[in-house]
Amino acid sequence: MALIDLPTKAAVKLLIALPSSVQARMVGPVPPEADDLAPEAWFLARLSRIIRDEPTTGAEMRAAFPASVALISGRFAAPITTRQITIPGNGVQPTVPARLYVPMRSTPPGPLLVYFHGGGWVVGSIDTHDLACRRLAHMSRVRILSVDYRLAPEDPFPASFDDALHAFRWAAANAADLGVDPSRIAVGGDSAGGNLAAAVAQHSRDDALAPAFQLLLYPVCDLTHDAERYPSYGRFSEGYVLTRASMDWYDEQYTPDPASRTDPRASPLLAAPAAFAGVAPAYVAVAVADPLCDEGVAYAQALSAAGVAADLQRVPHVHGFFNMGALSTGREHMTRIAGVLRAALVPATA
Repeated sequence: MALIDLPTKAAVKLLIALPSSVQARMVGPVPPEADDLAPEAWFLARLSRIIRDEPTTGAEMRAAFPASVALISGRFAAPITTRQITIPGNGVQPTVPARLYVPMRSTPPGPLLVYFHGGGWVVGSIDTHDLACRRLAHMSRVRILSVDYRLAPEDPFPASFDDALHAFRWAAANAADLGVDPSRIAVGGDSAGGNLAAAVAQHSRDDALAPAFQLLLYPVCDLTHDAERYPSYGRFSEGYVLTRASMDWYDEQYTPDPASRTDPRASPLLAAPAAFAGVAPAYVAVAVADPLCDEGVAYAQALSAAGVAADLQRVPHVHGFFNMGALSTGREHMTRIAGVLRAALVPATA
């Protein structure tokens, strides 16, 4: 993806700010295969052809990604306190940078969400997801520890997973320093970050301090992306922000050895049925017009089949809505996500 020039950036911002009625007239009706899609999301899907991710190299993608996110993040100002944290290495892996978000009226010890950003394990950072994490912390009144895990292709699988699991276990062990109740620590993430959160929940299930909740937003669950098993991978392969070509490229960067794509640490949906039993309750939100939709649905169903409380939400949007604060529908779904997180971790009397 080429870096977005200033005139294009200004034009896109103006288009996103147009009334939804004008947007609808510009792009026409939502196509039949995506008839549940919000008109605003369909407009963004059409607009994404201007700012879409074209796989090149990891470095070039990282240079371009922040500008794309900034176009759809909007603005947000809230009295949030942040603290930069360096999670110590454990002799096996290096230190892991992180950022702690503390909302107002957050009296310790309180709940914590350990959050893993999206970006295909190749792009994204605590900075690209800063506004979304600020919104979520403020609206849910839950502290958030956003984790800057290692990225591919420089650090391929299982580096991202190893950092994510290490970060969760470190947070649980250092709950007092974070102002956190160790019994109310959740894991969560969007897209590739949702993949990491699901895998961490499975692999820390038997820890003395296991996750209390999973917040999985349009997660990657099965890197085989079988279009027969998951029809959305074929139905929405082009034209809806995330493309099949881009997703396949991300998978190749993260798991250059195709055999590793069936490892449950990379594809948590492929874990043995017993691995699902006893994991934390989950909220799984999928975008209805997203190649990843059906594998997210399948993951929620696998949790339910194992007796785990799994709330599945089909959001009439495209991939990436967690970062879309510039859109009214993005803000609407953030409000819902914050409510779910608060209800899961904050007592009703608090």
